[in-house]
Amino acid sequence: MKITCALSDFDFDGVPSDLDVVLYGDTGIPTRGTVGAALKRDIIREKVVPAARSWDFLSLALAVVCADLAGHRGRSPDGWTREFDITVSVIDAGFWNAHVELVQQLLAFLTTDRWTVRFTEGGILPQPHRKAAHPSEDCVVLLSGGLDSYVGAIDIVSDGKRPLAVSQMVRGDGEKQCAFAAEIGGGLRHFQANHNAGVPDPESPPSQRARSIIFFAYGVLMATTLARYHAGEEVTLYVCENGFIAVNPPLTGARLGSLSTRTTHPVVLSLLQQLLNLAGLRARVVNPYRFKTKGEMLRECKDQALLEAHAYQTTSCGRFKHFGYKHCGRCVPCLVRRAAFHAWKGSDPTHYKYDNLAPNDKEHAGFDDVRSALIAIAERREVGTKRWLGATLSSALVSDKEDLIRTVERGLDEIQTLLINLGVR
Repeated sequence: MKITCALSDFDFDGVPSDLDVVLYGDTGIPTRGTVGAALKRDIIREKVVPAARSWDFLSLALAVVCADLAGHRGRSPDGWTREFDITVSVIDAGFWNAHVELVQQLLAFLTTDRWTVRFTEGGILPQPHRKAAHPSEDCVVLLSGGLDSYVGAIDIVSDGKRPLAVSQMVRGDGEKQCAFAAEIGGGLRHFQANHNAGVPDPESPPSQRARSIIFFAYGVLMATTLARYHAGEEVTLYVCENGFIAVNPPLTGARLGSLSTRTTHPVVLSLLQQLLNLAGLRARVVNPYRFKTKGEMLRECKDQALLEAHAYQTTSCGRFKHFGYKHCGRCVPCLVRRAAFHAWKGSDPTHYKYDNLAPNDKEHAGFDDVRSALIAIAERREVGTKRWLGATLSSALVSDKEDLIRTVERGLDEIQTLLINLGVR
């Protein structure tokens, strides 16, 4: 699928494609997509001065989000792997084209699709506000509304840091994000935005394989606005995710590729850091919980009172919107969440649509993730963790493999303990 993503004054007719997308603007042409119009206004309203190449990285991320929405998995030869050929308008096309292989490698690992990326001139670089703001926060933390990011923000503040919280608004989580930011540390400065991507004939349900790229782009852009960045210092961008989900190993041989998502996989973060370093963007991406299970994160959180008061309000479910903004209780993220609550407190006040996972009847026959977890537990016991993981951590870009393996073992043990407790056989 060929996609061109550029500003509204771009000569789209000069670059034949299957889909044209207007970056940072609206279009009255129903066959064109649009993305980022409100986002641009939100950034300008902050009166901040992001680095030029952080705007370029944001433009790339917006283009990838649109491709992810527009690409239908069922229309690909294998029913899963899509092929994208995207052209993106940026400020510094020469730099990005010089490093396009790294960009393609990052996107391919993240989504398990095939990517050809081209950059062309004509990107966005708004004039700085005459009273430009340089926020005094000393780091950035992604605050999704999820449990891990909530724990992360609490711990970062408890360690004496002053993070700027950055969120991608999602229906069902927007108010939670604001409430969490207001509660932590007496109130965090909070940048909350939405890409508002819209394309004709989107896939349904939409793919979320590429969703983390836009989170990263927001975080990097806001990191480059801080006063310490403008003083020439490095800014830490905290991406808080438990190590089991970060690795997110396919539970069975049938759960290949991004059926188990790679949003914060160590390879993704390594490739992203390489790209930021080459771009001269002084943002250091850190997942402080890469060697922690979700249960360990909860038990070791540095403000237990705050966590106990609000942990149940966070969102973990992969099908949260589908079930009327309620946790399903049976997908992998829900299983990991439930196991973590069990390991932490032995009880879980979260309401789950499917609270009882044990019955072996027609209604419960569709609990594929529960069965996959049981198969994974049995296979790991039979062949050992390393053989069960297969190529999941085989990349030379993954450091500390043994520590990650032990983290995955403990995470799977938490799930096993939960299932035994629930009477699942």
